[in-house]
Amino acid sequence: MQSRYPLIPRENRFGLATGGFPWHRPAMSEKQSPDQFRASADDALGEMRALFAATPLQLNDHLSTRYGARIWLKREDLSPVRSYKIRGAFNFIRKALKDTSQKTLFVCASAGNHAQGFAYVCRHFGQKGVVFMPVTTPQQKIDKTRMFGGEFIEIRLTGDYFDACYQAAQEFAVEEGALMAPPFDHDDIIEGQATVAAENVAQLPEGETPDLIVLPVGGGGLSAGMARYFEGLIDDDRFLLTEPAGAPSLKQSLAAGHRVKLAKIDNFVDGAAVAEIGMRNFEILKRFRADQVQIVPENAICLTMTTILNTEGIVLEPAGALSLSVLEALGPERLEGKSVVAVVSGGNFDFERLPDVKERAMRYAGTKKYFVLRLAQRPGALKDFLNLLGPDDDIARFEYLKKSARNFGSILIGIETKAPENFNRLTAAFDQAGLSYQDITDNEIISNLII
Repeated sequence: MQSRYPLIPRENRFGLATGGFPWHRPAMSEKQSPDQFRASADDALGEMRALFAATPLQLNDHLSTRYGARIWLKREDLSPVRSYKIRGAFNFIRKALKDTSQKTLFVCASAGNHAQGFAYVCRHFGQKGVVFMPVTTPQQKIDKTRMFGGEFIEIRLTGDYFDACYQAAQEFAVEEGALMAPPFDHDDIIEGQATVAAENVAQLPEGETPDLIVLPVGGGGLSAGMARYFEGLIDDDRFLLTEPAGAPSLKQSLAAGHRVKLAKIDNFVDGAAVAEIGMRNFEILKRFRADQVQIVPENAICLTMTTILNTEGIVLEPAGALSLSVLEALGPERLEGKSVVAVVSGGNFDFERLPDVKERAMRYAGTKKYFVLRLAQRPGALKDFLNLLGPDDDIARFEYLKKSARNFGSILIGIETKAPENFNRLTAAFDQAGLSYQDITDNEIISNLII
């Protein structure tokens, strides 16, 4: 039987059998019927149980009460590597190994969840793997990848940006004949991620069919896999896909009728910030309408992260909070009485980012603002200003530079308050006192320079 991975066997300096890229074979998932795809994903899930148990599907009481609905959370943040990426990596490597009895060298390029899932699976199968990461990758992610892979993983830090890192990984794969495990645009990756849907079917109570399935989208591995698995089982209109505002590659592609590569992206939601949806992934997802993709502002995601941490004690990464942010956007009026499944895709959060997340969340909620104002250079002027603040207003930042040759000095001030409407009273007090001021909270250019 012809191999699914056309390789030219040889040995590299690692002493392992190697070959070329696995991308040459035609796409398999598009040739399969939905039933055949489900059967393949079920087989993958059966073998996956040797690696880890099913992640839970939890009925969340807090969110269900808030929206008057039955909100089910598929907790992929509770996998061994705290994301669903382990599934695609497992399926890719297990299928590659079925085509050869020899040890094989694998390689991937990633600064996040894909690297960690890849490393965990390499150790599970006892296979050597090389992970290329940008030099700018946080040490926490490097350490976790090394911990998951142990002696079977070599980490190479290359380039300041992911594109340079990815290019280096591709060159390494050619030179060493290694199999490169792509993060999302591969049939075996898509099939592996589809096991989330297979578990979901088994975990829902008998007789309960979701009215809405909310799927986060980055490169499209998870969303394509789950959409393919549910094809013919759940109506397409019951799907809602979600992307961060800084990387709406799927929405723009659906609107254009073909894949669109974004000129620039915002990397804040690093697990879902992809400039171009995967080719195979788009072939599956193109059956959805552009208005089925909900765009979520990055600061709204931050508010979801802090809210779910404070109320549920659940630590989510930005991409992991995407589907929950959509629930807030829909509100009780569109969710009441419905059964909703929201996929929580990951929880690999670097707590060094927490101050930034909290800052963004408060600004989005309207409980923190920044002002630049001019204050008279006279004794008592600062005291007069402080008397304008209300009982719930707190100064979070204050910078004052006295200019001896001027009658007025400039102040940068950050104010936190308990309720957004408090700022209406405060700015009215500014106006009544005759202060000259500017609210720079939402002025991205100015705020990025001085906040």
